[in-house]
Amino acid sequence: MKRHFLILAVLIYILLPFTVKGQDYYAANLNPETNGRVSTIFLMPNVYPGVILDGDTVACMWLTDFIKYSPLTFRSTKEKAAYSKLIRDVKKTLPYAKEIARIITETYEYMETLPDDKARQKHLNKMEKYLMDEYTPKMKKMTKSQGQLLMKLVDRETNSSSYHIIDAFMGSFKAWTYNVFAGLFGNSLKVRYNPYGDDRATERVCVFVEQGAV
Repeated sequence: MKRHFLILAVLIYILLPFTVKGQDYYAANLNPETNGRVSTIFLMPNVYPGVILDGDTVACMWLTDFIKYSPLTFRSTKEKAAYSKLIRDVKKTLPYAKEIARIITETYEYMETLPDDKARQKHLNKMEKYLMDEYTPKMKKMTKSQGQLLMKLVDRETNSSSYHIIDAFMGSFKAWTYNVFAGLFGNSLKVRYNPYGDDRATERVCVFVEQGAV
């Protein structure tokens, strides 16, 4: 009898964590300080708001749009290799394009709070130096095609060409100067992104990268 009781106790001890895991580890129904109800759900590594329905904690999640493409058919190994290279280049340059877009947005919003043109110009000069120091070493590691792709992806993220961005923030002369300098390496700051035309394959890869599919 004692042996059967010991086996039962061990089974309960082993199975108990699995039966309560949903509440103890993933749903925080009680505030440990006030012992009151809270609506927070921990689905590691994320935390979601939640509601309690009939005693059960239900997570509230917002799902982003999911775009599905038809499978590609390659006509040659060369075409397949070019697509593989495009995936590699997008994965390398897209994070930079998104980071640059974030910096542009933050810079614009901050400049709106500055009192006059002198303060704004001082901040722009500071930002220009920071960008040069931060990104020049990274840009030097890119190939010519990756540099061209980066400028297109900046347009994708900001809906503005690199030339227009420089012109808006730093003036026409600097935009012209930087464009001439880029032209020495076969690039153009005025290049635009066309997801429905020449850049259809690039847009496809960008979507896949953003969705974590490649």
